[in-house]
Amino acid sequence: MQIPEAEYFSYALPAIICFITGLHIGSQLKGETLNVDAITSFIEKRPKLPVTMIAIGFFSSFLAQFISSEIGFVFYLLAGFKFIGVFMIICSNSKMKLAPMIIVYVSIISSSLGEGMFHDLIMWILFLGLFYAIRYKPSTIFKLIFTIVFLIVITLIQVLKADYRSSIRSGDEAGLETLNKAYEEKESEQSGGIFSLESLGPAVTRINQGFIITNIMKTVPTKTPFEDGSEMGKILEAAILPRILAPDKLRAGDREIFMKYSGLRLREGTSMGLSSLGDAYINFGITGGCICMLMLGLLYNFTLMQFHKSSKYYPLLLLFVPLVFYYPIRPDCELQTILGHFIKSIFLIFLVMKFWKKAFRIEETRTLFAV
Repeated sequence: MQIPEAEYFSYALPAIICFITGLHIGSQLKGETLNVDAITSFIEKRPKLPVTMIAIGFFSSFLAQFISSEIGFVFYLLAGFKFIGVFMIICSNSKMKLAPMIIVYVSIISSSLGEGMFHDLIMWILFLGLFYAIRYKPSTIFKLIFTIVFLIVITLIQVLKADYRSSIRSGDEAGLETLNKAYEEKESEQSGGIFSLESLGPAVTRINQGFIITNIMKTVPTKTPFEDGSEMGKILEAAILPRILAPDKLRAGDREIFMKYSGLRLREGTSMGLSSLGDAYINFGITGGCICMLMLGLLYNFTLMQFHKSSKYYPLLLLFVPLVFYYPIRPDCELQTILGHFIKSIFLIFLVMKFWKKAFRIEETRTLFAV
């Protein structure tokens, strides 16, 4: 810890409490509760829709490789539709559930191994587990086993991914064989094995957001002054405006910004995020940062409530929530990436619901997605 614990927790704890308060105040968790019966009934009348969503997802994944990053982000979002299709199948009474799920998740395992990037895989496995639990209500023992296995897998990935990426860059073929090789080498290098403190220490530091926040609080305002909201303006510009209108807007994973406010030096090719908590502090200090986190929680709360309200007429709408909150639930991202994904995904879902009403709407009405 780079600053006294009391100083760190005097900001971190109230800020997180404010965020959670904003997220849940007055909501009664409505935006997080699925009406499985309504979803199942709706899908039964449209049995081809889940397969169509999966096909759109795969086609978009293919096209995204050949399109510029700005427009490509739209296809990146559309690629997530294949997972929404899987969630639809899980919530349906279809007997053909296993095959589409295997196809979709084998594809993301393959792409994750090929790129050496595992965030997408981890997040979509987590969402899969959540939807499975909502639909089938497994026993506590089953959920405990799933949680333990999931945590072990995450830990292994975190420990091995740097060596795995190095092996790929050095010419080894991406795949399970190279990943297993990285595991064997790491196991032999560490005297206590791959789960020893010596092995886990660097990985824990890498994912410990508190480590980053304490470095930010050590640097700001001692070496770098508070931004008094000016950086927040740039964040909102980056989140809302396309690059064609704001060519100089902030970029996702901007190393220079991270190093400026955290005081940490990053190797070339390494990117880390300041996080929502960090950006709030940089702009507004402790008190203002807590208010900022409260407002962020209220924004998410309002969005979930609107999704819940509109799901009365668009029963499948809440299945799209993971696509909207894919980045917001990740504490390792900077705020411009979180809000950019948040706003663009909501706008995309609005367009889909607006222009594909026949597939998603029960009846004509004025809601968030029918104006």
